[in-house]
Amino acid sequence: MRVAFTGVGHWHIPLYLAPCLDVPGIEVVGVADPVPAQAHRVAEQARCRGWTDWRAMCAEAAPEFVFVLGRHCDMAEVCRALIEWRIPFAVEKPAGISLAEVSELARLGAERKAFAAIPFVFRQSRMVETMHEVAGDDVPLYMSFKFVAGSVDRYRSTGCEWMLSRGTSGGGCMLNLGIHFIDLALFLMGPGVRTEAAMMSNAVDGVDVEDHGVVLLRSGAGACLIETGYIYPAPHMTFDMHFSIRTPRHHFAAKDATGLEVIPLGGEPRFVPMPMTNPPYYPAFVHDVLARAAHGEPPLAGLPEMAAALRLLEAAYAKAPLPPIMQKG
Repeated sequence: MRVAFTGVGHWHIPLYLAPCLDVPGIEVVGVADPVPAQAHRVAEQARCRGWTDWRAMCAEAAPEFVFVLGRHCDMAEVCRALIEWRIPFAVEKPAGISLAEVSELARLGAERKAFAAIPFVFRQSRMVETMHEVAGDDVPLYMSFKFVAGSVDRYRSTGCEWMLSRGTSGGGCMLNLGIHFIDLALFLMGPGVRTEAAMMSNAVDGVDVEDHGVVLLRSGAGACLIETGYIYPAPHMTFDMHFSIRTPRHHFAAKDATGLEVIPLGGEPRFVPMPMTNPPYYPAFVHDVLARAAHGEPPLAGLPEMAAALRLLEAAYAKAPLPPIMQKG
């Protein structure tokens, strides 16, 4: 399969490119980014040609699968073209700048029977696998996810300062990090999830997106609390985190990134070592989508699932409009 990448200046490119280069039978035939230095840097890593124009890359390199990264405000245009050209693809969340854009993509994708995958990688995590093994089909009654990352300076240092503007990113930590857990709520609790309450703040760094956010979701009598932020003074890929999930017969908890505590009600707790953050699951996602596309199978999560999560997130943003940019000092 001939594979290409767009928007390779995105800080997630190593999570996709490295595993892709390890898949037998996969040839990376092109990478594109509007910043020439970024295109050149990744092209050297991939040992292929780099372009600044993704349309020219697709026309000349003739990829059979495309990984779409880059600025959120540019994603929908790329996805729309790939759907029209009938090229299977995987697109970084959120696939567009708004629910309206992504909903239209989902409609067009369904109409054209497009393969369009979204990396909601927690669906493929050992945490979810273990929960299903232990608790079966039990629906969670309560879930809480705290997942707070480091400073917004990581976007400046990687040339992705566009992440700090609502006009180019669409949102901050709740869109970038929290969307994974909004999707998990839908995946584990069912389609009846609704947005109950929210709080968004930009008080720490005074940027144009939320650097801290809290969202409360409800599903019948069940609840899901999500807290994310860019406020933890720690290196990249290090998180202030705590997960807690209660089902009718079990409690699951993660106090750090090393593993999951499984507590049967009335039984002995046990600790299961496993990765609890999302980066370790991107290689599995890459291998899975390439295999599914090659065999004509649908992705585990696609544009309809992305739109469903964005619907809950945009309701949260509507309940808690971001304050004006704070002036520090």
